[in-house]
Amino acid sequence: MTRTLIVTTYLLACATVGTAVSLFGGVATGLVFGVVLALVCVQIDTALRRAKQSKITEREIAGLKRVTFQFEQALAETRAKMEDVSKAIEAKTTAQSRKIVAELQVLESLMREFAVKVANSAKIAPADEEIVERRPAASAKAYVDAMGEPDLLEIIRASLEQNRVDLYLQPIVSLPQRKLRFYEALSRLRAEDGTVIMPEQYIKVAAPAGLMSVVDNLLLFRCVQIVRRLTQKQRDIGVFCNISGDTLADAEFFPQFLEFMHNHRDLAGQIVFEFAQDAVLKAGALGESNLAYLSSLGFGLSMDHVQTLALDYAKLKNMGFRHIKVRAHTLTNGMTGANAAVAAEDLKKLLERHGLNLIAERVEDERTVVQLLDYSVDFAQGFLLGEPRAVRDDSLKTMDKEPATAPIIPFRKVG
Repeated sequence: MTRTLIVTTYLLACATVGTAVSLFGGVATGLVFGVVLALVCVQIDTALRRAKQSKITEREIAGLKRVTFQFEQALAETRAKMEDVSKAIEAKTTAQSRKIVAELQVLESLMREFAVKVANSAKIAPADEEIVERRPAASAKAYVDAMGEPDLLEIIRASLEQNRVDLYLQPIVSLPQRKLRFYEALSRLRAEDGTVIMPEQYIKVAAPAGLMSVVDNLLLFRCVQIVRRLTQKQRDIGVFCNISGDTLADAEFFPQFLEFMHNHRDLAGQIVFEFAQDAVLKAGALGESNLAYLSSLGFGLSMDHVQTLALDYAKLKNMGFRHIKVRAHTLTNGMTGANAAVAAEDLKKLLERHGLNLIAERVEDERTVVQLLDYSVDFAQGFLLGEPRAVRDDSLKTMDKEPATAPIIPFRKVG
């Protein structure tokens, strides 16, 4: 519409000028002058339109250049982010590889340490090749208890040398729901004929021979493997790993142990290290410092084999202890014998004031559970709530299939 008005205006102007000229120079002259004027107007109009279109084109080109520049900028930022992600993945992979290499180095050094310790231990009797044939018909426990120390030490040596150290896991559940919250890792040695040797049987012989750090080293290595499998599946379950008093006092091994855990402090939220009360009370200034350092890495500490409840709970908290295990029988019948300053129903409140969790262990019947609930005990462990089960490589795969509330872990029972 605008274009039509412009053209009409041009024509009227040309006709008007042509008419005016014809009055003075004749009709022919006016007609020629009008046509020439019309052509000039057309040229001017065309030039103006081209100039306008040129400006529009220039603006579009400038806009395209801006878009192109922004695209190149975004592309550069994307490339930089991809490089950062690539470096992060590479760093994570490298860190994981280092952890795996470190764990393998621990296993390798373990056997070297084993050879040295056995060489320096007491004289060992020759291996009895007829062990299976001379085994009496009595129970495995009675059979091992009746065995002489030289024979038992030889079985222990062979079990360690051939890596017959089995990892057992026993559940620790919350009360009253009986929801699985932790596992306690327990070690058992296995003789060549399959006889299971319990800690109370092998410790009395292995400790004087200086072999307990070897047992603890193997147990620790397996605990790290188990925890890594659990964390891969995002299981919110921790593992209690027992460390003997001999290992805590081992000036050669324990610093290496601390360095190993420093390199694996990403597992701090999943591993709790457990020490017997006697070992903690005899730790001395250096031992207490080592325990505090272990806690500073983020690892929880637990005390078991509690004989007395007359403890400096504030000191335990400062060292990093977060859990105390008390036998169910002590809570129900033996508080006086344990020199407790409070009644059983008040013990949990006392521990809570110092940031300590109370775990009742050796729970074996429902009547005991009812009593523990009266004492507001939060966690419990015992055969009633789940027996220790041996872990096999293939059984690790079944852990993820169990519901979190399962009171008994799905491992094949051994022994």
